[in-house]
Amino acid sequence: MRAYLAEFLADPRVVELPRWIWLPALFLILRSRPKRSAEKYSAIWTPEGSPLRIHTLRQRTFLQKALPDAQVEYAMRYGGPSIAEGLTKLAGCDDVTVVPLYPQFARSTTESVRDCLPPGTRMIESFHEDPGFIRALAMSVRDHWRARGRGEKLVMSFHGLPQRAVDRGDPYERQCQETARRLAHALELKAADWILTFQSRFGAARWLQPYTQPTLETLARQGARRVDVVFPGFVSDCLETLEEIGMVARAAFVTAGGVELSLVPCLNESNDWIEALARIAVRVP
Repeated sequence: MRAYLAEFLADPRVVELPRWIWLPALFLILRSRPKRSAEKYSAIWTPEGSPLRIHTLRQRTFLQKALPDAQVEYAMRYGGPSIAEGLTKLAGCDDVTVVPLYPQFARSTTESVRDCLPPGTRMIESFHEDPGFIRALAMSVRDHWRARGRGEKLVMSFHGLPQRAVDRGDPYERQCQETARRLAHALELKAADWILTFQSRFGAARWLQPYTQPTLETLARQGARRVDVVFPGFVSDCLETLEEIGMVARAAFVTAGGVELSLVPCLNESNDWIEALARIAVRVP
């Protein structure tokens, strides 16, 4: 856990502070945070391991079946298998395309992947408005409603980003808004039926708002008994969806007076998503 966090938090794309300020602070963070992070991961761990790794590996397997003429490998930006290891497996391929599984572009995520690629490598920068991606999201919500019933409000929770990143020109917030708007349109939702929020704030700086957990607490205090949450910025269930929202935010929602916080599973390896991903991977820029 310490090695993973050190790699992640030392990335200058992730923490855009002068190194002489951040690295001493990171040294202190790495003395305590790995234990807390390990406790969080243990709450969602499965006999097969990390949910993120499980779903990503399955996505790779099904994508390979959908693209029989291509070699498909997967990698993690931090930890393993690394991007370098994935590229090594593709060393004999004439044409390599890298698809960061971040639907919306941010310098701290997508551009960080590009930092690991040889110059000239083809990379899909985003697919936030891809029709197949939107259809897959809409189908996942409809399937959830058919199986579990529909809540009073649909919260579309995206991973957060420091406000200063957007102020410096990062298109992430705008792309999240476009994804949310298109998903709401596909679901034929009225403006009062849904809300866009941001989660996973880190540090004391101001991040994109509204924040997910305080929004859920406010909805509960206003009388909402059941709220559904969908994650259009995550293609696989992971710590941020299963623990941060599924456990911590759910408990806060109930404490504030809500009855049920229902999570729409991420796209994971659904047929609609694999079909969309196959088209995204081979599309012409």
